[in-house]
Amino acid sequence: MAGALSFENEVMRGFAFYAALVVLKMMLMSLLTAVNRFRYMIFANEEDRVDKKAKVEFTHPVVERVRRNHLNDLENIVPFVLLGYLYVLTGPAPSTGLWHFRLFGFSRILHTFCYQIPIPQPSRALCFFYWNGCQCLDGNTSYSLHQITRNLDNEINQIK
Repeated sequence: MAGALSFENEVMRGFAFYAALVVLKMMLMSLLTAVNRFRYMIFANEEDRVDKKAKVEFTHPVVERVRRNHLNDLENIVPFVLLGYLYVLTGPAPSTGLWHFRLFGFSRILHTFCYQIPIPQPSRALCFFYWNGCQCLDGNTSYSLHQITRNLDNEINQIK
């Protein structure tokens, strides 16, 4: 039998794909911030100004919107990657695990579009509650530390 952290495990493959997808999306937000800073010639530091017309400003609405969206990604995607890794160790059913990863990826991408277009509230709130509400309704996500520890012990024993 394949170990939980092996790419032979369907849940691990799904997690790796969706984690990479949302991390790439998060990294693209940095690029979008830089593009908007150059488009509007608005920079956060005096030494970053590319010419005399550029301004140092912290309140430009477009730049700040992208920056806040990137911060929101950091607050949500980093925990997803860390907790998703632990979730894979619990040995969930492939259909359940993949469902959670797809749901998270879809809700984060939809949240970004809602934030950047901008679509009026409650669009972003619905994206947030869509993901979190489904998590609360699914009892399969509530695994104990004991089960994770047991699965880790099994992984270590397979390596030996």
